Amino acid sequence: MSFETPEDFPRAFARAWGARDALTLAGYFAKDADFLSLTGGAATGREEITELLAGELSGAFARARLVTGRSKLRPVGERACVVLQRFVLSGIVHPDGSDAGRVGAVFAATMERSEAGWEIVSAQFVVEPAA
Repeated sequence: MSFETPEDFPRAFARAWGARDALTLAGYFAKDADFLSLTGGAATGREEITELLAGELSGAFARARLVTGRSKLRPVGERACVVLQRFVLSGIVHPDGSDAGRVGAVFAATMERSEAGWEIVSAQFVVEPAA
C-alpha cells in the first residue's frame, strides 16, 4: 500500500491504528523500511514491522486511540520528503491494566515516491517531551 500524496499519511495511519490493523500499517512502509516504535522496539522490513506493531496493538496500545495534530512536510527533492506528524494518544494501558493517561507523540517519517506511490522508508514514533 502507498499514498497518492504524503498528506494522505496522517489520517490513514490513525484510521488503521484505530482498527488495530498491523498489516495495513506495515503496508504503508517500503519493503525494506526501518522503524523505531513508541515502545523502543526496532524493526526492519514489512514483516518485522507487522510483528512489532501487532504485539504493541494487542498489548499496551490495545485500547489506544490516535488523534492527529499538527503536520509539517518538508520536500527533499522531487521524490522524497520528511513528514513530522504530531498525535495525541489516549487509552494506553499499563501492564497491570490501569490507564496510563494521554501522551503527545511525534511520528517522523522519511517518505519516497515509487511507481506505486509514496511509501515510508524510515520512521521513528516517539513520545513528545512534556512541556
